[in-house]
Amino acid sequence: MTATILLAGGGTGGHVFPSLAVAGALAAGGHRVAFVGTAGGLESRLVPEAGWPLHTVAVLPLARRLSVGTLRVPGALLRAAREVTRVIRSDEVVAAAVFGGYVSLPLALAAWRTGTPFVVHEQNAVPGLANRVAARRAATVAVTFPSSTEAFGVHAHLELTGNPVRPGLAEVPRAALRAEALAAFDLQEGRRTLLAFGGSQGARRINDALVGAVTRWRDPASLQILHVTGRGGHAAAEAAWTAALAAVHAGPAPLVRRVDFVQRMDLAYATADVVLCRAGASSIAELTVLGLPSILVPYPHATADHQTANARDLAAAGGARVVADADLDAARLVTTAEPLLDDPGLRAELGAAARRFGRPDAAARVAALVLEAAGTRPAALTPPTGGQDDGR
Repeated sequence: MTATILLAGGGTGGHVFPSLAVAGALAAGGHRVAFVGTAGGLESRLVPEAGWPLHTVAVLPLARRLSVGTLRVPGALLRAAREVTRVIRSDEVVAAAVFGGYVSLPLALAAWRTGTPFVVHEQNAVPGLANRVAARRAATVAVTFPSSTEAFGVHAHLELTGNPVRPGLAEVPRAALRAEALAAFDLQEGRRTLLAFGGSQGARRINDALVGAVTRWRDPASLQILHVTGRGGHAAAEAAWTAALAAVHAGPAPLVRRVDFVQRMDLAYATADVVLCRAGASSIAELTVLGLPSILVPYPHATADHQTANARDLAAAGGARVVADADLDAARLVTTAEPLLDDPGLRAELGAAARRFGRPDAAARVAALVLEAAGTRPAALTPPTGGQDDGR
């Protein structure tokens, strides 16, 4: 049997998509890859769809507060680790990598028990609990944001790799795709385009600010908005837009296109002059590899407020403007976005800073660290190509 590299990252797209990108980079070098995941997490759909074998285990979330459920976590973790140990032995696993989410811990524990070297990849500026625990035994900890190196404390081997983006996005030819992209969303050439999204379920604060700003733009006739409302907030956003645009009557208003979800994010990005979104690690990775200026509104309830830390790092590098969720309303949106929309030079400045911050080779770099841990000489590793899905 060909030796296997085993990956785990689950629960959310922010963990799953980087692991899929690294899997593609490993496979491009001729290496066999398999995944560990749960039957109920996002990985249960995305990993098989991408063509990778998935070994499912039953694990419980890591509780941050003591409760009756907390007492069941160690037993579930040990049972899952035993299952993963069997996979490591049967599949001749030579190295592993964990990308966060509580499914990562059984793999990290099993790898440690069997002497299998493993790498931790952390997407956010503030590490998650599972990755902080796993990092204690990891051969290497790969980080996305410079500031997160401090959060792991002293470690024998920390590497700043960046966050692998979804397959295909690192090579998006935005200029070449623009005409197709505008047609796909029924937008007009010659207007400045504000792309706004808040993840698969949407962000009510962003949605409300966009609708409320409809009469506040200084030159609405030159503006168009592609608003990805999110599936959870689409009905409310659509009703609010219908009412707001009807109230404008015959006066000037931006051209507004609303969709609940975008399968082809490469096309959405190709329309954009400025992006308004949350500050998830995956979104920031995509914005920076594409060199897009952005206005980031960190989700205030993210664990350990990690989105604020993510946004702060990019803003410090000059690649984004940051508005706190509590401060975002129609007036603040316009005063923040208009200077960028009106000034091509300023947009170019922020875009260039974002691109310098981005790491389009992140998947290949993480894959090389895994192979280094395995004692394997890295082959030619290139980020894979493929389709898109939503996950922020």
